[in-house]
Amino acid sequence: MSSRQPFVRLNDGHCIPALGFGTYKPIEVPKSKSLEAANLAIGVGYRHIDTAYAYQIEEEIGQAIQSNIKAGIVKREDMFITTKLWCTCFQPELVRPSLEKSLKKLQLEHVDLFIMHYPVPMKAGDNDFPLDEQGKLLLDTVDFCATWEALEKCKDAGLVKSIGVSNFNHRQLERILNKPGLKYKPVCNQVECHVYNNQSKLLDYCKSKDIVLVAFGALGTQRYKEWVDQDSPVLLNDPVLCGVAKKNKRSPALIALRYLVQRGVVPLAQSFYESEMKENLQVFEFQLSPEDMKILDGLNKNFRYLPAQFFADHPEYPFSEEY
Repeated sequence: MSSRQPFVRLNDGHCIPALGFGTYKPIEVPKSKSLEAANLAIGVGYRHIDTAYAYQIEEEIGQAIQSNIKAGIVKREDMFITTKLWCTCFQPELVRPSLEKSLKKLQLEHVDLFIMHYPVPMKAGDNDFPLDEQGKLLLDTVDFCATWEALEKCKDAGLVKSIGVSNFNHRQLERILNKPGLKYKPVCNQVECHVYNNQSKLLDYCKSKDIVLVAFGALGTQRYKEWVDQDSPVLLNDPVLCGVAKKNKRSPALIALRYLVQRGVVPLAQSFYESEMKENLQVFEFQLSPEDMKILDGLNKNFRYLPAQFFADHPEYPFSEEY
């Protein structure tokens, strides 16, 4: 892989670019915007693109990757592409077919990273959010350790280079790590992480197990109405964060990203604007002082913009644990 960005080495020997481009989009944003944003992101220098089956935009991301390869802007080996296994496909026999569907949409022979989207299984079927008559989610009881074994087989088959998880707490990670016959450790745990929820305990735990923490919502999320409480604080308007930004002559967004990078976290930055995408790539051009880092540590309030309350009734709901 060649790119201007530094890399973080994963526990399986592969490398992940130290900043990623997030591609989640809400229902109200047309899919064409995702295609446009992915094209812009690759054009300005992002080589790590994070997507998921559940985002319903894998086709657009695939089009952007292929058009940039055809135009000679990037080579496939320069790109690090992540997608995610959705919770309705946790039955072991559904894992590979789900991945193959994603690969077809992405127009790729393999993805660089394939991760379990949540530790909570839902009933298999045609609906991504299956509901009962009362409008409650139809949850399932598949053991995610059995799902993990199916991910390991996908890696052995060459369909993925690395495998990991998302939204797992430390006890759930521990269950995979202690699983009899474990072949591959998760390379990462992708979780909501930002100055209001700095995940220090989970980060320490992951570092002790050589698991990389990847951060979504690194800038406080895009505040989409369908998922985020509109009364929640706007992270990038935080006066303390803005004060550190002013002192360093950088934007609050760059300070928020740099805070994560300096702690060994791989942030995913999301934007639909080229100027913001370019600016976010400047995160490697400066350093925060130990004093600034301490000030930013003080902003932590273990606050989640995305608490995934729809899973709260499941015994595997990950956020009942402290970390």
